[in-house]
Amino acid sequence: MKKIYLYFLISIIAIGSASAQMSDDQVVDYVKQEYSKGSSQQEIASNLMKRGVTRSQLERIQNSQEGGQAVGSNSRSSSQMQRTRRTVTPNRTVESDQENLQDISEYYPAGQDADSIEVYGRDIFNLKNLTFSPNVNIPTPVNYRLGPGDEVIIDIWGVSQTTVRQTISPEGSIMVDRLGPIYLNGMTIKEANAYVQRKFSDIYEGIDSEGASQIKLTLGEIRTIQVNVLGEVSVPGTYSLSSLSSVFHALYSAGGVNKIGSLRSVKLYRNGKLLRTLDIYEYLMKGKLDNDIRMTDGDAIIVPAYSSLVRISGNIRRPMYYEMKEGETIDDLIKYAGGFTGDAYTKNVKVVRMTGGESLIATVQDRNYNDYQLKDKDIVTVGAGLEMFENRVEIKGAVYREGYYEIGKNINTVKDLILAAEGTRGDAFLNRAVLTREKEDYSMEVIPIDVRALLYGNASDVVLRKNDILYIPSVNDLKEYGDFVIHGEIARPGEYKYADNTTLEDLIIQAGGLLESASTVRVDISRRIIEPRNVSGTRTLSETFTFALKDGFVIDGQPGFILRPYDQVYVRRSPGYKEQQNIYLEGEVLFPGTYSLNKKAERISDVIKRAGNLTQDAYPEGARLIRKRTEEELFRSNTALKIASQGGSKDSISVKSLELDSIYSVGIELHKAILNPGSDYDLVLKEGDRLTIPEYDNTVKINGAVMYPNTVVYKKDEKLSYYINQAGGYADNAKKNRSFVVYMNGTVSKINGRDKNAIRPGSEIIVPSKDQSRRLSMSEIISLGSSVTSMATLIGVLINTMK
Repeated sequence: MKKIYLYFLISIIAIGSASAQMSDDQVVDYVKQEYSKGSSQQEIASNLMKRGVTRSQLERIQNSQEGGQAVGSNSRSSSQMQRTRRTVTPNRTVESDQENLQDISEYYPAGQDADSIEVYGRDIFNLKNLTFSPNVNIPTPVNYRLGPGDEVIIDIWGVSQTTVRQTISPEGSIMVDRLGPIYLNGMTIKEANAYVQRKFSDIYEGIDSEGASQIKLTLGEIRTIQVNVLGEVSVPGTYSLSSLSSVFHALYSAGGVNKIGSLRSVKLYRNGKLLRTLDIYEYLMKGKLDNDIRMTDGDAIIVPAYSSLVRISGNIRRPMYYEMKEGETIDDLIKYAGGFTGDAYTKNVKVVRMTGGESLIATVQDRNYNDYQLKDKDIVTVGAGLEMFENRVEIKGAVYREGYYEIGKNINTVKDLILAAEGTRGDAFLNRAVLTREKEDYSMEVIPIDVRALLYGNASDVVLRKNDILYIPSVNDLKEYGDFVIHGEIARPGEYKYADNTTLEDLIIQAGGLLESASTVRVDISRRIIEPRNVSGTRTLSETFTFALKDGFVIDGQPGFILRPYDQVYVRRSPGYKEQQNIYLEGEVLFPGTYSLNKKAERISDVIKRAGNLTQDAYPEGARLIRKRTEEELFRSNTALKIASQGGSKDSISVKSLELDSIYSVGIELHKAILNPGSDYDLVLKEGDRLTIPEYDNTVKINGAVMYPNTVVYKKDEKLSYYINQAGGYADNAKKNRSFVVYMNGTVSKINGRDKNAIRPGSEIIVPSKDQSRRLSMSEIISLGSSVTSMATLIGVLINTMK
């Protein structure tokens, strides 16, 4: 139950609260009590806020419940009461079993409604870290007036020593022995000190400014006052606050203004009369706290509805809604919004005004900003400056400093612009540059420029205009230079940038040199056919040149052969280069391990001899060979499976479920291969083959659609039925005629039930299963019968109708 109470407690945090007048224990007890009464969460929140419980106090309680830490309380020990004036209250532990409490932020308000608007300053009294709480750790203000509930401490020292602690009664007095009631209500601290000094001099001698005894009155615990916060606030009501509290703190306690509340004309009433009208914008804009008046008991704050909300948008620093007072102008609004942004068009703004009928739009010039008064619902829009330049030109191409330049000062002509760009580069094409110019109607024209003649003074200079673009091409831009490509047995095959006078040897060096597998007697160059004047076509696709190399130099072919753009070089693989190809022998051979093939078409019997032949324990009939699939084999197998899957086969093994591994088993008969070397039994080995020769295995496995898959001892001359019986017989879904056996050497054979030699040592019997077909239930049979009967009746009616 305590977790449920805390749920309500945390949810209350989001609403806001006042200065803490209840201890933490009292808050928890109050929430429990109200929950047991069936009070709603909103009612509990409102009552706690009116009792002065703050947001920070609730957060502190929640945090302590999560971590089992100490919780602040308003209770104090007697020793502290004797010596402490206005101090922070000590901590006291509150027990809690809270472990899975969600983060407090989940219970905060989600923000404004989707249809709400963002008004400047409206959230000032909803901020977590800005509570406007009174500071109790400062000297008592000189204008603070004592009242019922304030605790006063009178210290006497010197010849006479005593301390008097009294709380001012509702009648406004304190009771002192031998003096009776002393009335302090309404006095400031200074006035109360003088009055008490006079009173106590009647019973203590020498109490004066220069006497043997001194007396001083100070303020201990301050009183609680009740103020009313009414009007357009989130939670209007009566609030118990510290007597040092101000108007701002009272507004914070009430949750701030609501959606229609005013920040510009908050009214403070005292003793039934209007004391002050507060403008919160004075604090927000200028930091003035003159309006944050300290409140007294019985004060009333009334927040009226706003009179005018105006929205400003566009190129302004703080675009949003602002509350405007009567008579305020566009100039005031711009100041509230932080001024124009750097790219704003400041000479005029657009104002849209709602009239109740058709809306009006006004263009207000900057000279009238201080005169144009705003009204409710006005929309002010600040435009952006034009993305145009009145003095910009650009130069691109074969110059040292491309970019934008300013017309005027030292740049007024094309020649000035080229010199400002540090002149032309060595690859510049000077016979013709292009000046693109924007005409008055924003259409474009091109002006050819002879840069060479211009620079040498043989042509008249051209005066620049704004937005002119001068492009000086590079000779390399006017000619296509395709990259070289080199393929084959080279360290870094790929594309290489074209450069004049590059030879075959140069390109090979750039590509990292030949690999050891490269052929030095066959390097081919393919050259693109380029015949720009051809008018009849050609069947030739390319021209090929062949070279032989030695030590990186051409020895057969044209020495110093110059490559052209788009040439492709092919370094062939030497037919005399062969890498080692390894196979692996495992099991019962004299020297198992990795062996390199010595020649093409090397067979199993050859490698067995090199491995020292079989051991005495070898079982050659069970030898198996594992082989890696090549890319071609993998492609063929996948194609075959795809075709088989489209055939609609109903066998128990679905071809769609088969997954091709990178390795597969090859069925061999090693004993025949050894007896007949070079025969078809003697398999030709391939790189990566793994040959395993096992020991003798005298067991047989039975798997598949049998009652109890089992492994049993091999018995010579026993038929299939013997081994099926050893597995408990066939299962109901067994395909008896499809049974097959997998031998140790990887071969597979269908079993004839009468064949005594079908089963061999180490083999595995597989019994396939039938497809599982669902039988109809009795209810489905009855339903089907009813449907058939109904269909027959319908057909009969149709026949009679047709007659």
